[in-house]
Amino acid sequence: MLILEIIALLSCSLFAGAAIYINIAEHPARLECGTELAASVFGPSYRRAAAMQASLALIATISGLAVATTAGSYLWYLGSALIFSVVPFTFIAIMPTNKQLLDLERDRASDDTLKLLRKWGRLHAVRSGLSIVSAILFSYAAIAAT
Repeated sequence: MLILEIIALLSCSLFAGAAIYINIAEHPARLECGTELAASVFGPSYRRAAAMQASLALIATISGLAVATTAGSYLWYLGSALIFSVVPFTFIAIMPTNKQLLDLERDRASDDTLKLLRKWGRLHAVRSGLSIVSAILFSYAAIAAT
């Protein structure tokens, strides 16, 4: 069970760290370079991050649920639910914005594109917050179990 705790905590923490980095460093740096450039690099950056973050979220969820079922701790269940919630949140709340930003016909220098990029940053911050809380719950549950 210890290995599953480590896997859950590590994958969740890596997700949270990457998400926070995107919100604090990468996305603001993109915006500083101007709307057209920010919109141009959004696609390649998004494609690379999506594969990594989706994998980490699912690994954290599955391993967290495995620990929860063996340990019987509601904290592992809650942490698993929170890190998993980034998946439907992405599809429901963020994907419409992604599709607009990735549209090849979009005027990448427009004010509308800048508004979409800023909106995307706010939406992504929700994912960062959910993953941070999940990592804290996993950490507390792991410490409390010892």
